[in-house]
Amino acid sequence: MPTSHNAEENPVVDQKAPERATPALRERLVRRKPVEKLVAEASGPEASGLRRHLGFWHLSMIGIGATLGTGIFVVLGEAVPVAGPAVVLSFVLAGLTALFSALAYAEMAGMIPASGSAYSYSYATMGEFMAWVCGWCLMLTYGVSVAAIGVGWGQYINEFLHLTTGMTLPQEFLFGPMEGGLINVPAAVVVLLAMFALLAGVRESTRANAVMVLIKVAILVMFVGISVTAVREGNFAPFMPMGMAGVSAAGATLFFSYIGFDSVSTASEEAKNPQRDLPRAIMFSLVLVTALYCLVAFAAVGAMNWGRFSDGETTLAGILTAVTGTPVWAVVFAGGAVLALASVVLVVLYSQTRILYAMSRDGLIPALFAKLDAKGTPRANTLITSVFVAVLAAFVPLGPLADATSIGTLFAFALVNVAVLVLRRTRPDLPRAFRVPGAPVTPLLGVFACVFLVVSMSMSVWVAFGAWLLLGLVVYFAYGMRRSALEDDAAAEVRA
Repeated sequence: MPTSHNAEENPVVDQKAPERATPALRERLVRRKPVEKLVAEASGPEASGLRRHLGFWHLSMIGIGATLGTGIFVVLGEAVPVAGPAVVLSFVLAGLTALFSALAYAEMAGMIPASGSAYSYSYATMGEFMAWVCGWCLMLTYGVSVAAIGVGWGQYINEFLHLTTGMTLPQEFLFGPMEGGLINVPAAVVVLLAMFALLAGVRESTRANAVMVLIKVAILVMFVGISVTAVREGNFAPFMPMGMAGVSAAGATLFFSYIGFDSVSTASEEAKNPQRDLPRAIMFSLVLVTALYCLVAFAAVGAMNWGRFSDGETTLAGILTAVTGTPVWAVVFAGGAVLALASVVLVVLYSQTRILYAMSRDGLIPALFAKLDAKGTPRANTLITSVFVAVLAAFVPLGPLADATSIGTLFAFALVNVAVLVLRRTRPDLPRAFRVPGAPVTPLLGVFACVFLVVSMSMSVWVAFGAWLLLGLVVYFAYGMRRSALEDDAAAEVRA
């Protein structure tokens, strides 16, 4: 009875098929992109079409441009009511948290000079699934932060118009529908202006950014020099009215201000000497920005009682008017702030396009995002990303944007610290242009600091972040996992 015999065998085969599919799924999730392949794509025979124009100075300006301004010009007015005069400690807390991660970024960027930044580091150490989660968080970090800064830029444009002409923009076109308006026109405009600058080419956009960075450093130094003359000891009492909980909560929000040094690593494939210049530029930009943040915060709360920090994002210009008795310096400051925030929008939008470029090259998102024009610019990527972010900036208010950005940043930074630990153990032979001092303790402290700030965030932020991650899982399993360049790549590393 051969037929009957085959009929009995078929059900057995069918029953075992699902058991074979489970390991296949697990292998897909943990497959890793070899470090050597990442390096080859960045600077070897398989190198991309991105052109190498950037030296240490340009990379430092990218880091400073993406970081300096966000927390001081935009979020300080929201953080002071939470922490009181102790907001200075909140900046220190956020800065120390960033420092641990910056050290990890410096080691990884010098070793794996790939434009994917934390996404690429996760791919090489923790596998494709964690790389996707990291990249998805970076989409939130960069895309949403650009929109948030655009909202703050609109506030300073309005302040500048008011100080110079006595006129203000109609409220309907200064706020989105969630704030009682119709559409935030200035926020959308600055994103589109940054888009045109990026389409002109990376060389031209980095030159424009360098000029704007120098201007904003100058106006912040001007603010400190003027405001420090009005510092009163009584304005620091009580120093910590909300306790340590207020300091940590404000620190979590202000961490939004420190995402800029990550932008340096996204320029890896356009740096002339990434192994040498990336670590130096990351550390230099973070130290300079942290020092300026603390100085400005000290001068601000010392010159004006913390209880008066409730009139929006243009508090610093108001302090200058109160201190000097004339609006002249406030006009200068507001004008500088307009340029300062524009530079942040430009650089962070640049970083977002490079993250998407790396993910597209790996097949996890459509290939359109990795196509380059004759100048070596991902044109379609830049257009799509910019339009999406401009719409977001036009309709969503600042507060939720800043908090959502912070949690995505902290998650990505924690993964970079873990990546350092993994490669120290699994690939101690790899050449490292920079080594995190005190490892493994320092990277572990970096992870702990990120977790500490994350748990300080409100439940509403966690809900929003969870919804974003859920959407990311749907996209990955429906598209990214099946289209991955490692799907049929024998070079993929698979380890439990």
